[in-house]
Amino acid sequence: MATTMKIPSRELWSYFGYGLGQCFSFGLVGSFINYFYTDVLGISALAASTIFLIARAWDAVHDPLFASIMDTINSRFGKFRHFLLIAPLLITAVTLLSFYKIDADMSTKILYAGVTYILWGTLYAISDIPFWSMSSVMTNDSGQRTRAVTAAMLGVNAGIACANIFFPKLAAFFAQYSNDRGYFMAALVMMVVGLPLMLNGFLQIKERVPPSPEKVTMRDTFHNLRQNKPLFIVLLSFFFCVFHNVANGIYIYFFIYNLGDGSLQMAIGIMGIVAAVVCLVAPLLTRRIQKRKLFMILCGLDIAVRVVMWFVGYQHIAPLFILLGLSTVFVMMTNILTSSMIADTIEYAEYHTHKRCAAITFSGQTFTGKMSVAVGGGLIGVFLTLIGYVPQAQAQSESVLNGLFFGICLLPAIGSLIRMGFMSRFTFTEEKHAEICRLLAERREVAVS
Repeated sequence: MATTMKIPSRELWSYFGYGLGQCFSFGLVGSFINYFYTDVLGISALAASTIFLIARAWDAVHDPLFASIMDTINSRFGKFRHFLLIAPLLITAVTLLSFYKIDADMSTKILYAGVTYILWGTLYAISDIPFWSMSSVMTNDSGQRTRAVTAAMLGVNAGIACANIFFPKLAAFFAQYSNDRGYFMAALVMMVVGLPLMLNGFLQIKERVPPSPEKVTMRDTFHNLRQNKPLFIVLLSFFFCVFHNVANGIYIYFFIYNLGDGSLQMAIGIMGIVAAVVCLVAPLLTRRIQKRKLFMILCGLDIAVRVVMWFVGYQHIAPLFILLGLSTVFVMMTNILTSSMIADTIEYAEYHTHKRCAAITFSGQTFTGKMSVAVGGGLIGVFLTLIGYVPQAQAQSESVLNGLFFGICLLPAIGSLIRMGFMSRFTFTEEKHAEICRLLAERREVAVS
């Protein structure tokens, strides 16, 4: 019979802390590296875009490859925990290298930017994949996993929000002492704070779910991935946050031209932190409502809020930010649910293949998240072109202003509608997961005896 493995609160806080520290790096690179390349390092936007494209192509190769290797390894610390000791040091170093302004000719600058950015993405995967995979070995109970994933997701979103709030202020402070607008020193401060948070995660987080009794090979990991049909439905639902990612990139244009105050961008980071706190109710909700059903309810609420926002307009700032805040809560909570459902599909694939492969399962989340952000970034330029946006203009036409408002209101609503459509096909409920866990426990008992 499967036993419930409860996760202590201290451990959940440490899991939160690892995600917080790790996503200082993700927030810095995700939000500021493009500006650093073009306006500080001095390379062209085309060169920067080419670097991002090459990096995403490399991600498609190395994310599943590294994950498959991770699934074949066992150490005295467990299957994934040892990576949480090594990866923080690597991430800290490569993040600082990424924001270091070199004095060289243009070709060398482009090469340096390309090498450090691709290296950052590679090393980040070595941290992110085992970080999320830990949620599958900390406990075998679906409800407890939701608690763990909630803690992790709150850390991730809080880390990204902190990067957006504090990095610009730190950079402005250090700008007077450097020729790189203070970027390197600001990144150093952020990562010096983040590193001990990550290392504490390694010390405190424990693995409790035993590995599969059968030896796992790299070939087994890819076979396991192909058999995991529920996983692909969840990943498709996760990917179509792409329209929300487009909206995130459009906010700065909306605040500057529609509201006349670019500093309002900081409010997005603050809303992210507030939403992360509100999302603490996610485990309580999943005790009463199936994750699949709750996911679809949240997407429906996001659609409703954004439609209301469209009809209310943006002339009154208070209602606008209240509605944006509600949408942030709904979307963030759906991402908690998708991570929890991804963890549950590990047992589905293990039952059908007799091999437990958590890392390659979560590599799907890591890669899909990167791809969603990358595609969203590419679509921002397409969207701005379609609505007739004029770069560096003092003011934009009425049609552009309406287009920008559409981009932050109704475009994400379309994404939520698509996400609901995919999730409606997900049938691997908590009841089916519990039954498979019971059968797996019986199988292990037979194997031991």
